[in-house]
Amino acid sequence: MLDLTKVAKAMQGISQHLSTEVAASRQRLELAQDLMTAAYKNQAELMQRQKQWRDRILFSTAVPMEPLNTCIDLPVPPKTHTVLATDGSQIAPNHHEIAYCYLLNIGRVVLHYGQNRQPLLDSLPEVFYRPEDLYISRQWGIRTEEWMGYRRTASEATVLAELAAAVVGSREQEDKGTRGQGGQGGERPITNYQLPITTPTLAMVDGSLIYWFLEQLPLEARDRILPPILTAWEQLKALSIPIMGYLSASRSMESLNFLRLQACIHEVPDCASFCPNQIEKVPCQVLEPLRDAALWSIQLQPGQRSTLWRSSARITELYGDCTIYFCYVHVGTEIARVEVPAWVAEDEALFNQSLGLMLAQVQKGYGYPVVLAEAHNQAVVRGGDRARFFAMLEQQMIKAGLRNVGISYKEARKRGSIA
Repeated sequence: MLDLTKVAKAMQGISQHLSTEVAASRQRLELAQDLMTAAYKNQAELMQRQKQWRDRILFSTAVPMEPLNTCIDLPVPPKTHTVLATDGSQIAPNHHEIAYCYLLNIGRVVLHYGQNRQPLLDSLPEVFYRPEDLYISRQWGIRTEEWMGYRRTASEATVLAELAAAVVGSREQEDKGTRGQGGQGGERPITNYQLPITTPTLAMVDGSLIYWFLEQLPLEARDRILPPILTAWEQLKALSIPIMGYLSASRSMESLNFLRLQACIHEVPDCASFCPNQIEKVPCQVLEPLRDAALWSIQLQPGQRSTLWRSSARITELYGDCTIYFCYVHVGTEIARVEVPAWVAEDEALFNQSLGLMLAQVQKGYGYPVVLAEAHNQAVVRGGDRARFFAMLEQQMIKAGLRNVGISYKEARKRGSIA
């Protein structure tokens, strides 16, 4: 039990600390603006230095694809459009439960606007209980709980591509005069629907399209996670449905790191030679711990996007043609980071249309895309759902003739505490 009296005493100095941090943050923002102005004048030179010394730079810095002072108003989306999303949740494996297994639940949402069509809001659960599912990650030193999260990421992408294929398939059936026979279940074969669609459509996921966790995985483990994701993206590309990653409260510094090239005190940005110890603060880290979103909050007006950037994250080298581009958008309530694959960013009309659809979703969701919020609500596994899941599992075990089915004494004691 939390003793609030003791908590109040422990918080006495926090207000003074926060006031000091606000003043320091204001100074860092002013310095960032000065560096931005100088970097805009020297942008071509900085980009050349970045390209030339990339292998010697020890921090990830994005590449600007437009002038640094870019602020573009987003277009108004068409009244007729479709937005779809997936999100995942899970029940983690627990040795104290009646059986060691885990569940992934992928929420699916399709929202149609101006089309007089029913939305889709449901979820797809999958239970993993076989030894090859539970223990395969142990050979790479990865805990089952972590592996479950990686599998969920891949499943979200795969289900999103299946959902897009079903939407396209249902439209084709309606065009042939067989309205209602296409369905929206997300289980139709994807390869049958390679024709472009006319209704503007956007597929969204919550979070980054840059899967940083892959950097730490062994090659064999990575090959079980990344290929299904890239395959799903290729399927979305074939369907002409752009995919977009939406990051709320992003803590990224990729665009600010470009300003470190301007702040570098050496003739060339050769970090490996001049500043090999990046753990300690180096001269170019004058903006730490400022984040990209803070800088763009004073550059953008509501409804505007920032410069388009190409990520230089090492892991994206494995993405093939699906290099990740991003920009920051003032959605009215915050500065959101938006990420898209190269094939979306390089199509100016498609990119602008996607940003307009995204902004409309934020406005409909009162500050957060409604399609992502609904996908989360469909996916989330609450306490009651978890209890019912294990009750159903217990029934199946008893039907199978298993004896001594029950939770551990530790779990039983925790649930029945007399405190």
